[in-house]
Amino acid sequence: MALQGPFVVVADSPAPDVVEALRKAGAFPIVETTWVDAADAIDSVAPEAVVLAEPCSDRERAEEFARALTERIVTRGGAFTPIIARMREDAAVPVADALAVSASLPAARIAQRVNAALRVRTLHGTVLRRMATLSSHGAPSPELPQNDPIEEATVLVAGRGRSYPALAVAVGERVGLVGALSVESAARALNARDIDGMVIGDGFGPRIVEALLTVLAEDVRFRDLPVTVLGGHHGVVEEFYAHLPNLDRVAEGPERLVERFLPFVRLHAFAQRLKRMLKSLDAQGMIDPDTGLLAHDAFWRDLNRAVGDAEKRGVGLSIARFSFERGDRRVSLDAGRLVSRLMRQVDFACREADDSIFAVFTETDLRAAHVIARRIASVLKHTMLAPDRKRSGIDTAVTLATLKPSDNVESLIARVVSEVAAG
Repeated sequence: MALQGPFVVVADSPAPDVVEALRKAGAFPIVETTWVDAADAIDSVAPEAVVLAEPCSDRERAEEFARALTERIVTRGGAFTPIIARMREDAAVPVADALAVSASLPAARIAQRVNAALRVRTLHGTVLRRMATLSSHGAPSPELPQNDPIEEATVLVAGRGRSYPALAVAVGERVGLVGALSVESAARALNARDIDGMVIGDGFGPRIVEALLTVLAEDVRFRDLPVTVLGGHHGVVEEFYAHLPNLDRVAEGPERLVERFLPFVRLHAFAQRLKRMLKSLDAQGMIDPDTGLLAHDAFWRDLNRAVGDAEKRGVGLSIARFSFERGDRRVSLDAGRLVSRLMRQVDFACREADDSIFAVFTETDLRAAHVIARRIASVLKHTMLAPDRKRSGIDTAVTLATLKPSDNVESLIARVVSEVAAG
């Protein structure tokens, strides 16, 4: 994508490498400023992105800049403004949620990071415009969730060496964790669920690391996925830099690695949220932006229509209710997103206020619905994240009911719910 500016590059010393790399990527115009004048420059040009090309040597000045920048961005509103910050390994990030990169990262890689972050800004701008358009026409518009995207993020940690336990703990304390001890299980996790970041630990040989990175590089879904490779593999990782802009090879300990990695994970989770929101807006609010399932009102409207159609045509219709013993909002969202991937095109589902999920199987008798529901429940049990963020599985209770000649929607739902109570 073309880098439509303006862009602000902040450095007390000239940063010709960063400026030239941005220009080669098509960025224009580029405003160069010092740390002293950075806040005013940002206020005057409203940049598409900000690059902190060198660490600030004055801590108080950096904190003042961070406060001013945050105030200006929040006051101005609008689409997300990415901030890429070159940092020394032992330094703290001067701006909250800035995308920190190593001070030695080549300028061309910084331009790649800017380009990737701008894709999220473009997506955010599109969502905001669609929401404004719907509101101006008096149409109901789903609200963009305001909670921190990191609360819903999931990171895949692959490895089987001595660092794996420490990596798993460091990641699992902050975000949802999916562990993989082989390239096969890592590939299954990538295909089964939304992953917002991947850490490849030690214990894998060069060929396995190359195979994992090849899977990511060849699938456009993972183009902007944050990926960190721990330890060696010099010469293997670098081959994939052109295809994976958020790929790094680091030698830091788990805690420091996660600290620098999480802002990229948060950004990816935010992008996934925006994509779900865009689908909801395209469907005029009929799709729940949190899960991709039908929104509550749309589900009950479609259920009434499906029951009437089944009675008229004399075909089967079954409904399943999935509930979770140790459920909370995160478990329910996780289950909803997985169910949305597993449902047949002719079926539909929604997440209820009690965090359970109703799934309707059209033209399906009780025996066939039982097979489908068992398959979905099995995938949920082995794929969902437990509330304590350990891969201990989730107990999923499933109840089924099929439409009888004497049924209406209320009696059909009552049977499903009463069976849960009785069970």
